[in-house]
Amino acid sequence: MNQQTLYVSDLDGTLLRRDERTSAYTNEVINRMTKQGMLFSYATARSSVTAKQVTAGLEAKIPIIVYNGAFILDNQTGKVLAANYFEDDVRDLLQDLLAKGVYPIVYAMIDGAERFSYWEGKCSKGMFDFIATRNDSRKRPVESEEALLEGNCFYITCIESEEKLKPLYDTYQEKYHCVYQKDIYSGEQWLEIMPKQTTKAHAICQLKQLLGCDYVIAFGDGINDKEMFQIANESYAVANAAHALKQLATGVIGSNEEDGVARWLDENA
Repeated sequence: MNQQTLYVSDLDGTLLRRDERTSAYTNEVINRMTKQGMLFSYATARSSVTAKQVTAGLEAKIPIIVYNGAFILDNQTGKVLAANYFEDDVRDLLQDLLAKGVYPIVYAMIDGAERFSYWEGKCSKGMFDFIATRNDSRKRPVESEEALLEGNCFYITCIESEEKLKPLYDTYQEKYHCVYQKDIYSGEQWLEIMPKQTTKAHAICQLKQLLGCDYVIAFGDGINDKEMFQIANESYAVANAAHALKQLATGVIGSNEEDGVARWLDENA
């Protein structure tokens, strides 16, 4: 492929191994090939903070897609290349969640800084377990509804029982971009809610235009990568991918434990 091809990989379950890290081999391949001119990005539901932690050693100057497409950032400088925020009606959504006993993590820009807010005294155990793994400057415990609603919101995460979350997913899946699935590490039920236009697929299209690319090759493992596969010219599912995603793929490559993406890039890009 020529240099007008954009290669985009999911992180968890795809580029990352089970230990939630990119291997030394994967880092070496991507660092080397991007220096040679390959256009590469990864697309993840993670923030840039946690994405950089699990890709330590991946020092390539590349754009990255985080929060399922809410932001496109420069991997080295953190500069925002594109952003997608909720409209003002997000307040009604958040108030409805609270009224139904769901106390979410609310990601927002507050005074120019990225923060995540949570009602410390009312979060579910699953929420507290997740929050305990996120010890950085974004963390913002609050003690009121009004404080939870502050800032320019771009992402909402709910970790609760299926009984509470499934009706909310059914209610809001048409109005917003909703991802309803069990976390692959904890097994907890998650509902993630984003602006309708916030998807990996939309961000890839934005990035394709920014870079002047005319061809996209995507890699993934989960059914939440479906939209990404649908807009790609070619798509490859890792061997450990969901069966439904494999059916959409151009082909199946080695698993995440086998560095399937990096090996494919080394041999084909």
